[in-house]
Amino acid sequence: MLSFVAGALLVAAALAAIRWWLTRVDTIGRPRPFPVFSVTGLALLGGGLFVPVLRHAQLEHRLDSVASVLVGAPVTVHCQSLGKELVDVGPELGFVRYGANGVPEHSTLIKREACSDLRGYLGSDHHHPSDAQVLAVHVLTHESMHMAGSTDEAQAECFAVQRDAQTARLMGASSADAFRLARTYWLTVYPRMPDGYKSADCGPGGAMDRRSADAPWLGPAPG
Repeated sequence: MLSFVAGALLVAAALAAIRWWLTRVDTIGRPRPFPVFSVTGLALLGGGLFVPVLRHAQLEHRLDSVASVLVGAPVTVHCQSLGKELVDVGPELGFVRYGANGVPEHSTLIKREACSDLRGYLGSDHHHPSDAQVLAVHVLTHESMHMAGSTDEAQAECFAVQRDAQTARLMGASSADAFRLARTYWLTVYPRMPDGYKSADCGPGGAMDRRSADAPWLGPAPG
């Protein structure tokens, strides 16, 4: 909607300028002044509205690239718009739709708040992410595991905790900062997840242990 309004304002500015060009003199030959204020005002307002649209698109493109590496195939990450947030009543921070054949689509929607936290993490030094940023990075990893084919929530969650460090590195964190983020989620958030998202098989030597060097149960607790 915002991009539509911005585009309409820029079109209106262009039409006002064209109209002046086609009628630069009136019926008795007097020159018409260029509508500076109306054209400039419309152009500035339209251009200003395009700034958040471009920032939104840039964020989605960056998240697309991160998720595509995690999935191993091109995928799309959509960040929820303000308009959709106003009518959203769902508690989830992200979701992936399943096709009629039960296969997860290669597209995910991340809620507006989580996308804002992902933007903040991308623009930070990655040393001390907030609790919300740690959660947002994990949400992106979790939904990527669904897009990679995991349909069970506990499995997707366990696979995600073992890939969170990779997600953080793809978003610019050092190896140490990335592992610390993954470890923080594992120790502080995972134990509080609903039963459907946890499994006794998720841990060192468990059936869901992918023997990854990024597994959050390896190494010391974050300091």
